[in-house]
Amino acid sequence: MANSMGEMLRQDMQCEGLLECFHDLKEIDKDVFRLLNETDDPLTVDEIADEIDRERSTAYRSVQRLLQTGFLQKEQVNYEQGGYYHVYRPRNADEISQELQRMLNAWYAKMGQLIGEFNEKYAEEPPRSPPVES
Repeated sequence: MANSMGEMLRQDMQCEGLLECFHDLKEIDKDVFRLLNETDDPLTVDEIADEIDRERSTAYRSVQRLLQTGFLQKEQVNYEQGGYYHVYRPRNADEISQELQRMLNAWYAKMGQLIGEFNEKYAEEPPRSPPVES
């Protein structure tokens, strides 16, 4: 990943898809997201771990990253005899896209403001006209 914004803008985008470009998500996160999009019903962490053939703790960390970045939603399922468990499903793609567009617009506006402030602070002041002698 680039160290500075300049490097990031100068180099070609290294990330191919939205998941990596915006949130620097890992390959396993893409696998989990793809799995949940291809499955009709929401899945538990154990089911996800089985499907992607990884340890439960690894699947859990991936699910947490996807939850944090807003790509998944968590639902609670209650047992009839008491207690509950959680299942996970992908959030609506339109919602995710709109949220990312808002993030991008906010970032763009902030960068524009910072560029303006920089220009005001460091742009050469117009030369002062010499005082008029009377």
